[in-house]
Amino acid sequence: MIFEVIGTPHPDRERRVSQLSELGFKWADIDGEAYWVDQLVVMDAAVCEELHQAASMLWMVFDKAARFVIGRRDLYEALSIPEVLWDGLDGLEPGQPGCLSRYARFDFTVQHSGEIKLLELNADTPTGYVEAAVVTPWMCEQYDVDTSNIHMKDLIRAAWEVEQPDFAACIGYGTHVEDSGTIEALVAHSGRKMTCVDCLDLWIDEGVVHAGEDHTIKRMFALYPKEWMGVDDGGEALAYSLEEGYLHLVNSLHAVILQSKGLQAVIWGLHELRADLFSEEEHNAIRAYMLPTYTMPVWEGEYVSKSMFGREGGSVELYDAGGQIEHKDEDGFDTSVFFQRVYQQRADLPVVKLAEGERHLLTGLFMLNGTPCGLLGRAGGIITGNTSHFVAIGVGRA
Repeated sequence: MIFEVIGTPHPDRERRVSQLSELGFKWADIDGEAYWVDQLVVMDAAVCEELHQAASMLWMVFDKAARFVIGRRDLYEALSIPEVLWDGLDGLEPGQPGCLSRYARFDFTVQHSGEIKLLELNADTPTGYVEAAVVTPWMCEQYDVDTSNIHMKDLIRAAWEVEQPDFAACIGYGTHVEDSGTIEALVAHSGRKMTCVDCLDLWIDEGVVHAGEDHTIKRMFALYPKEWMGVDDGGEALAYSLEEGYLHLVNSLHAVILQSKGLQAVIWGLHELRADLFSEEEHNAIRAYMLPTYTMPVWEGEYVSKSMFGREGGSVELYDAGGQIEHKDEDGFDTSVFFQRVYQQRADLPVVKLAEGERHLLTGLFMLNGTPCGLLGRAGGIITGNTSHFVAIGVGRA
């Protein structure tokens, strides 16, 4: 059995939610609805080990592919990367291999057969950190189940010792409970003395970034999607600040290349050409764990269409064997109004039976400082969107 659901929801959910709030997870319930599932999913140990190995290999595949893209403006355009970022991508040093992003998350479908397929990489602003780093160890301890998630904070500390951000920012700091709680946890785990600010309070004067009247910002972690610099007011000024070196962001600007789902099409195309960019072992990993992905709808059978910079399922469309839309997310914002789409072979999520009913399970795996660590479960509909729930994933003993 690849997945086993254990435990039953505690009758005093209010007390449990209060305990989690004290730990920093203040959105176990959202607008009166349960977001956190008070049960634990246990993954087979051998499959979990393979998942970590797959993530390690794919991380270097993505890194190589992103570096292949750097400097090729035709590919920037093909990946829907906003033109305002191109000069910065060309001019800034990408750094050592494996570290274009130090805070990322792969999203996989892990079938009941044990088959593992990558759906996408959020290499820029993944949320779910508190759920994985704080709540999952708390749940696993209660059920005496193994977890490697306890090491997440150590990897964040190591990453930020290198990057040395002094500020952390999100939109709606102090009012948006999830994003605020996420950056506060990251700051706490970094071990650094840092100031949290609202992105909307930032202003830029001749490339220099300020927060309010008192702070000049030179190094910052921002839970702000870089692709929106091509859309938002002030985005051009922020891009200029990065390009000229006034501001250093964590993750680096080059994380936007990793973030584009178009990069999966680049990887698959290079794989089909048997490009020397990848080793034989990496080609084998691409074939085993990635899904054929293209920038045009070439499929005759089932496939998925989604925005290159879509988030929370908002642009996802699932097509059936006849090429007709079978499912479409109606809750999230469809970012394909701004960015191009990719077309990927369809791989549905496995179904697990929770106390509240059958749900489709998405398996996230954080990549922190280039290391796979931190399982994150999302349980919901066939498309994982804003209405999905968080369920902790532990690991069985071999």
